Amino acid sequence: MAWRLALPLLLFYSPILICSSSSQEIQDNDPSKLFKSASEMMSLSKYDGALGLLNAVLELDPNHSEAYRQRASVFRHRCRHKEAESDYNKFLELKPGTASVEKELAQLLQAQNALQSAYTQSDAGEFSKVLEYVNKIVLVFSPGCLKAKLLKAKALLALKDYSNVISETGFILKEDEDNLDALLLRGRAYYYLADHDVANRHYQKGLRLDPEHSELKKAYFGLKKLLKKTKSAEDNAAKSKFRVAVEDYKAALAMDPDHTMYNVQLYLGLCKTLVKLGRGKEAINSCTEALSIDEELVDALAQRGEAKLLTEDWEGAVEDLKEAAQKSPQDMAIREALMKAERQLKLSKRKDWYKILGISKTASAADIKRAYKRLALQWHPDKNVENREEAENMFREIAAAYEVLSDEDKRVRYDRGEDLDEMGMGGGGGGFDPFGGGGGQQYTFHHGGGFPGGGFQFNFG
Repeated sequence: MAWRLALPLLLFYSPILICSSSSQEIQDNDPSKLFKSASEMMSLSKYDGALGLLNAVLELDPNHSEAYRQRASVFRHRCRHKEAESDYNKFLELKPGTASVEKELAQLLQAQNALQSAYTQSDAGEFSKVLEYVNKIVLVFSPGCLKAKLLKAKALLALKDYSNVISETGFILKEDEDNLDALLLRGRAYYYLADHDVANRHYQKGLRLDPEHSELKKAYFGLKKLLKKTKSAEDNAAKSKFRVAVEDYKAALAMDPDHTMYNVQLYLGLCKTLVKLGRGKEAINSCTEALSIDEELVDALAQRGEAKLLTEDWEGAVEDLKEAAQKSPQDMAIREALMKAERQLKLSKRKDWYKILGISKTASAADIKRAYKRLALQWHPDKNVENREEAENMFREIAAAYEVLSDEDKRVRYDRGEDLDEMGMGGGGGGFDPFGGGGGQQYTFHHGGGFPGGGFQFNFG
C-alpha cells in the first residue's frame, strides 16, 4: 500500500529532478562558471578547492588563459614553483607581452631563488640570513609556503627564539594539526623553555601519528632519560648519598649542554651537593655556571659564597653573600653565612701569632717559650746593627706573639677568633713595647759578653 501512495508523488517530481540534474551537469561543464567559483574560493583563501575547480576549467578549456594565471597564483602561494612557472609561461604563450603576468613570473623566480638560498644558508648555519630570505622575499611572494614556514621555525629554534617558534608552528598546526615537523619543532621549543610537560604532549601526539618517526622518538626518549637522571640525582642528595648524586648531576648535564633553562637548576643542585662534600673549588665552578645562565639566581650566589668559605676566599665569600643578602634580605641563613664570612675575613687580616713564632696551633707552653727564646735571640736589635730597624720590628712581633700565646686565657680567646685588641687584652696592640715601655709582660736582656760565648740571657718577669 505504501508504494501505491508514493507513486503519484514520484510521477509528479521526476520531471523536476531530471531538469535539475541536467542543469547541474550543464553548470559543471561551463568553464566560465567554474572559473567564477574558483575565483570566489581564492578570495576566501580556500586554495585547495580553488585548485580543483581550476583543474576542471583547464580540462574543459585548455586555452583558458586566466585559469592558467589563477592556477599559477595558487601554485606560487604554496611555493610549488615549477608548476607555477609552467602555468605562467602557458599564459604568456596565449597572451604574450602581458606586463602584469611577466612581473608575477619574475616575482615567482625571485621567491624560488630565495628559498634555495635560504636552504643553503641553513646548511651553513647562517640562521639570521635564513630569516632574511624567508621573511623579506619567500613569504612575501609565496605566503602559504609550508616549506618556508618550517625552515623559518627551524632557524628560530637554532637562534633560541623559542617564543616565536611556538608562534610560527602554531599557525602551521592551525591549518594542519597533524603536521609532524611542526609538532616536533613546537615540542622542542617548549622543551628548551623547560616546559617539559607541554613538550612531551607534542612528542606523544606526533608518535601516535607516526610511531617510527626517528626525530620524535629521539626527542621523546631523550627527555624521559633526562628527567629520570635528574630525579635520581635529587633522590640521592636527599638521602645524603652525595657522591652518587654528584655523578648523577654531571650525567644529566652532559645529556644536553644547550638546555640552559633547565641546566641552570642542575648546576645549582650540583653546587649544593659539592658544598656538602666540602669540595669548594668544584662547587664554585658549578655555581658560576649557574650564574652565567641566570645572574639573578640568589641561591647560586649564596651557595658560591659558602663554597668560597671552604676555599678560604674570605673576601670573595663576603662579596657574594652580601649581594645575596641584598637581593633576599629576609633569608636568615644567608645573613648568618654573611656574618661568618665577615668574621673570617676580619680574622684573616689579624696577625698569625703561631706563624710568627713558627709553631703549630697545638704547641705546648714549653714549645712556645722555646720558640720565643730562639727567635728573640736571632732578632735582638743588638745583634742586627746593620738592619736594626727591621730587627726591632721583628722583635716586637715576636714579643707580641709570645705575650698572647704564653697567656692561657688570651690564647684560648685568640683561638676562638675573639678580637683581643677590642677587648683591651693586649695582643701586640695599644703601644706594646717589648723593650720595657709597659703594657703586658716585661722582658729584660743582659748581654754577658761576646756572642755566643757569654750569649744573651733572658729574664721573663
